[in-house]
Amino acid sequence: MSTYSPPLDDIAFALRHIVGLEDLAQMPAWTDIGLDHTEDLLAEAGRLAAEVMAPINRMGDEVGSVLNANGDVTTPEGFREAYQQYVQSGWTAVSAQPEHGGAGFPLVVDVAIQEMFTAANMAFSLCPMLSQSAIGALSTHGTPEQKNRWLPPLTSGAWTGTMLLTEPQAGSDVGALTTRAEPQSDGSYRLWGQKIFITWGDHDMADNIVHIVLARTPDAPMGTRGISLFIVPKHLVEDDGTLAERNAIRCIGLEHKVGIHASPTCVMELDGAIGELVGEECEGMRLMFTMMNKARLLVGLEGLAVAERAYQQAATFAADRRQGRRADTEPGVQAPIAQHPDVRRMLLDMRARTEAMRGLLLLNAAAADRAVGHPDPDQRLRAQQRAELLTPVSKAWCTDQGVEVASLGIQVHGGMGYIEETGAAQHWRDSRIAPIYEGTNGIQAIDLVGRKLPMADGAPLASLLEEMTGLDKNLDQAVAAVADSARWLGEHPGDDALAGATPFLQMLGLTVGGWVMAQTWDTAQRLQSADTQRAEFWEAKQTSSRFYLDQILPTAPALLSAVTSGAAALG
Repeated sequence: MSTYSPPLDDIAFALRHIVGLEDLAQMPAWTDIGLDHTEDLLAEAGRLAAEVMAPINRMGDEVGSVLNANGDVTTPEGFREAYQQYVQSGWTAVSAQPEHGGAGFPLVVDVAIQEMFTAANMAFSLCPMLSQSAIGALSTHGTPEQKNRWLPPLTSGAWTGTMLLTEPQAGSDVGALTTRAEPQSDGSYRLWGQKIFITWGDHDMADNIVHIVLARTPDAPMGTRGISLFIVPKHLVEDDGTLAERNAIRCIGLEHKVGIHASPTCVMELDGAIGELVGEECEGMRLMFTMMNKARLLVGLEGLAVAERAYQQAATFAADRRQGRRADTEPGVQAPIAQHPDVRRMLLDMRARTEAMRGLLLLNAAAADRAVGHPDPDQRLRAQQRAELLTPVSKAWCTDQGVEVASLGIQVHGGMGYIEETGAAQHWRDSRIAPIYEGTNGIQAIDLVGRKLPMADGAPLASLLEEMTGLDKNLDQAVAAVADSARWLGEHPGDDALAGATPFLQMLGLTVGGWVMAQTWDTAQRLQSADTQRAEFWEAKQTSSRFYLDQILPTAPALLSAVTSGAAALG
């Protein structure tokens, strides 16, 4: 398996020229954050990712985590030590609030950093990712006492967090869950039930695990209206913050998965576990979405990260592997396969999609930052709507693209890609879960069409389309197709709209990716002559952006027929 080289120049380009980090740094919350400081931070994160996390990725895949007889999970060799380095370097606290021990950076910087950790070792990265989601939920909805008790150790990484939603009969239909929570005389609750598919539900990397659990209180309404949210720690906590006895929650099984083997996917049993209510009873789904929206953005990041890693490995292999000759050379002179046009096409396709994903995800994160940090309340509202519109696209389109890029990486390797020893297959196996968890991509499409398009009478989409217009002729055609599709979906509610939801999401993802690449093309052309020392970098940007605009983006308008075929086309 190839080594991982953090794409620092590509990330810095996206932050500076696509996101406008310097403008974000002018907002009162982040006036101390400049691009130079951010680039230093990225370089430090990149070193840890490349030197500590990437080397244990393959071994973690081969060995996996193990469930012991006592219900504790042991992670592969090196994972606990890597986590301690991660924690000691402060990476758990990048965007957390300073009052709870965080560094207070904007989310967009944290997302840029997490790309590298995820690319280096996706299975490892899922643990701190879930902690971030728990921190987000408790920061927003916890009482002052809950924030003081749970947030400092979660922010520091001394403890980790999880989400316990899924049950055997309640997957996408969360309202079917049956885990029950019985109120106690002291104000606490005791929980009984079983949860499945719990990522990092148990492990040996931290002293305590804070489970965020959905459960149903007595006499609660059926469906999602009757769900409440609870904090259930692995170990109970004394008033002074020290750990007490083990709570009645434990892992009773590990799933045997296609990929992310080092990440323990647990069956968790609650047998009268003590928990605390977050918010009010029957508010659980509303509160959980605070966790899930950020988690969905970070799952989209997994698509980007695996794509970057798969591209790097494929490019290295193609440069070294010699097969056949170029058409313009004499017989018997073998050439690196990277010189053959079809292999060049595949590599450029991988790189272009990866760059488009990076831009989309960072734009999404920056919108979320402006939604909380912009001094103008009207701008905050517009930014919040932009973030909500882009989140299902970031999650679904980027994870689908990640699978596609990882598959192309196998193809570039030829037969060697189908052999586990090369490591190319691991990227595909790891990536394949991302379109499924944190809400399947079909559900993201339904959310986009059913909730996000009608939001504010369609103004968020209209504003986005207006911004994307006038940069490139192929982009203008894609924007027009999105507008026509959105109009048709609004006129055909119900099953007709739902039948077109997935192709519409793909169309919008391709189009926003085209917007990113049109800006990339324009910037690279403008700066190439002024920055001659980086001429090769700017030339590569022009090549990848032009390839996307001319060969990938034109597939977006072609989806118009699929969007508007209606439910009758499904038989």
